[in-house]
Amino acid sequence: MKVLIFGLGSIAKKHIKAIRTFDKDAELIALRSGHSKEDIAGVKNIFDMEELASKPDFCLICNPTAFHLDAISMALALKIPLFIEKPVLMNFEKANELSEKIIDNNILTYVGYNLRFHPVLAFLKNYLDGKRVLEANIYCGSYLPSWRDTEDYSKQYSAIEAMGGGVHLDLSHEIDYALWLFGRPDTFSSLSRKISDLEIDSVDYANFNLSYPDKAVNISLNYFRRQAKRTIEIVLDDGVIIADLLNQIVKDQNGSVLFESNIDILETYMQQMHYFYKLIEGNSKSFNSFADALQTLKICLGNENTGE
Repeated sequence: MKVLIFGLGSIAKKHIKAIRTFDKDAELIALRSGHSKEDIAGVKNIFDMEELASKPDFCLICNPTAFHLDAISMALALKIPLFIEKPVLMNFEKANELSEKIIDNNILTYVGYNLRFHPVLAFLKNYLDGKRVLEANIYCGSYLPSWRDTEDYSKQYSAIEAMGGGVHLDLSHEIDYALWLFGRPDTFSSLSRKISDLEIDSVDYANFNLSYPDKAVNISLNYFRRQAKRTIEIVLDDGVIIADLLNQIVKDQNGSVLFESNIDILETYMQQMHYFYKLIEGNSKSFNSFADALQTLKICLGNENTGE
């Protein structure tokens, strides 16, 4: 495959590594914003779309969220499949316009939420089928300064609101998989704010309440928990299960292990990219398209009246 890449940060490097595990001959081309940028072995840099000698097979968009709108707009002109790293956009500016172009040109889109390929979530997806869920409490807390030890956390895009940072967008995995597991809520409410003393101007705490006719789902996210925790507690009509994504284990209310695994998290990126290749080949149907991801974004932003 010939792949055009927007953005060559840490997430792009994970996607590149995933591609190379099963497509060793992939031609990787990165559209760069300046000649001083870091070079990556095996990736050709270009600095203008006109430098493309031929049409790529797909476009990988994984630059900071604030630049997704421009990147998607440029990529749509090529009329090729789009792999867009989460979150799909930072707001709804021109979202309708992009949606219309995608539909009119029948462009395949997938928004990358790799946790859908996490073994614990895959287990839950199957385990909950046919069971009655009454309540779910989803929690994800970690300490932003420890994410990348070699970088000043206050200068990372996560810390900067104008760059699309903020826990409500950065940790939107939890919202995405809640919709994947439980469906779209009838109504929802949210609270997003800055609580801690972290040197950031983005939101570091967010809480979402999703309301369904037969259940309630609560999601709590933060940037300031020093001991990372990522769990889901699900109350069924006949018991309780607790899933721990970091330790890759699911237990019932008695502590009995229902499922456990021990994969490298990079495996989820590999499975996700393999899935996207199958989409391009026509062997599967996208389960998280641009339109689907806009529904997640609506909840991330706490906006019930986007009209999307």
